Amino acid sequence: MDRKVMYKKQDYESIKKTCLKKGDLFSDTEFRPNNKSIFFSKIDDDIEWKRPMDLCRSPKLIEDFSPYDLREGQFGNMWFVTAIGALISDRERVKHVIPHLKKQEWKGVMEKQDYAGVFEFRFWRFGEIITIVVDDKLPTKNNKLLFCQSETREVFWCGLLEKAYAKVYGDYESLTNVDAIDALVDFTGGVAERINLRNVNLKDEKRRVTLFGKLKADCENKALMICYIQCIPGERGKELPQGFVLGHGYSITQVKETINDKTQGQGKLLMIRLANPWVKNEWNGPWSENSKEWQKLEPPLEAELQVSKDKGEFWMVFDDFLNHLTNVDICHIVKPSNEFILHSEWTGRSGGCDYTSQSFLSNRQFIIEIQKDEDELHVSLEQHDIQPIKSHTGRTLNTIGYSIMKVAENRLYRLHVPGKLIEKPDMIKTRSVFGKQVLSSGKYVIIPCTKDQKEHGPFLLRLYTHGKASVRELTEEGPSTIWPCLSLPSMVTTLVVMNVEKIEKPQGSTDESFTPKIVIQCEGEKVVSRIPLELNEKNEWETKSDFEQIKVTFYRKKPHHPIIMEVFNSNKIIDDFCCQARVTDNGGEEGKSVKCDVFGRKKEKYTQKPGYIHVFVQSSHDLHFL
Repeated sequence: MDRKVMYKKQDYESIKKTCLKKGDLFSDTEFRPNNKSIFFSKIDDDIEWKRPMDLCRSPKLIEDFSPYDLREGQFGNMWFVTAIGALISDRERVKHVIPHLKKQEWKGVMEKQDYAGVFEFRFWRFGEIITIVVDDKLPTKNNKLLFCQSETREVFWCGLLEKAYAKVYGDYESLTNVDAIDALVDFTGGVAERINLRNVNLKDEKRRVTLFGKLKADCENKALMICYIQCIPGERGKELPQGFVLGHGYSITQVKETINDKTQGQGKLLMIRLANPWVKNEWNGPWSENSKEWQKLEPPLEAELQVSKDKGEFWMVFDDFLNHLTNVDICHIVKPSNEFILHSEWTGRSGGCDYTSQSFLSNRQFIIEIQKDEDELHVSLEQHDIQPIKSHTGRTLNTIGYSIMKVAENRLYRLHVPGKLIEKPDMIKTRSVFGKQVLSSGKYVIIPCTKDQKEHGPFLLRLYTHGKASVRELTEEGPSTIWPCLSLPSMVTTLVVMNVEKIEKPQGSTDESFTPKIVIQCEGEKVVSRIPLELNEKNEWETKSDFEQIKVTFYRKKPHHPIIMEVFNSNKIIDDFCCQARVTDNGGEEGKSVKCDVFGRKKEKYTQKPGYIHVFVQSSHDLHFL
């Protein structure tokens, strides 16, 4: 659960109570109405801070939640309008950002004579929910607001919300380089995913359909999605012939696949609906408001593809969307069964992103055990965003990413050589990166990394699974060697079960199915894992072609003792013993493939049974070798 804290230790209720008792309106000493709260790089003495009651007769906090009612103001940030335009698509999410709406509304408080000029907002910041208190003084010139504002002159919620966000960053100017997706994460506590549409090959039908399906699923899962055309700062505000404006963001409100018989060979329509939070400028191509395509639409589908004009909505076919837009940012509101939040930091030991280099494994390592046969793991890696007000220090956002490696089932210590790579680092210079993988049961090490070695900065790793899982950071390099009076390990061995061949069911078994498991034992330590088998053409039991190899690591005090592998047929009460194999070859540091004969046990210890177990074994007297 996210921790709740009061920003600058300011308590809304206490401040309001004190102001009402004194008969004063609140003036925030932590964000004073002066130039420093607006700019860090210049001075403008013509700016006046005024309260809403000085600008209109009947101020209101919120009248309507239409994104069509927003403007960025003279010195405003287009991205902020984009972010809150997406946020207000769901009134319940707005209530999380602006708590007790009715209580803070002017009409209610003025009737009760308990208006104190103080407002409270809530943001999610780096694993914490922070409450921000601001007064109602807003920067103006010539009695006009300078920053985000409503088209309705009496409504002030968006201006006050932007002021609270500017307070977190130190001033309004420091919001210049913030991205809309980062603000959506701060508003919701969701996780951010960024998609560059320029990387989608329009001629690759499979990739196009996959992306469409993904966006459709994300939309149905209530993710907040925005899209835009990437541009350089000098091009922001430029109008394009198709109706789009560079620097403007558009919310994705629906993704729909439908069939229309009147479209002459194009019966299947992949459609995407956007919402334009800007008062003017809208898509004027195919399927725009007055386009001829609507005349070819079957009446039932015309009803399906309705738009809300007060939200500035319009439709496009997916091909046009890919042709004209360049980026999609998605804020996932993840609600799986399990969430793991891990705070850590990149330090001087950070090893960079080259997973083939010797330095890579000096990065932080986190191990997760997936307990379901198959589960979807969501990974969000977020670094602290760097405020432009601190740009003189030379510190900028790190280029970040993460890798996932499959490791031994009984992994206890940090990796010293790479495991099986499931996902390699995709490095992006951004506040956060997101990804998801479908993983089978087992243990995996996640390694957050920066592009270059020895980068610094705190980070937050959030992991989500649907089934049970456990997560911890790997901090120890290997077994302790500080107790010379004790018998210490002298060798580390990694054994990989590659496949099982022609193993037979136990004699007397009447069950047609065969659900075997393998038990690997070494010096009192035991690892149990399932072995999926199927019958080959000769009616012999062999591992399935998609069998994931079983990997175990042992720190051994008696390397001359064999590693024992036993195969059992799983039953509800007592498992049936099938056979066992003994691994006596330690493999050496180069490793060795071994084909193991299988035997009985006890009186049949030396009686060979049908079948083989194929393993790869690798050992070293350097306990940090594996």
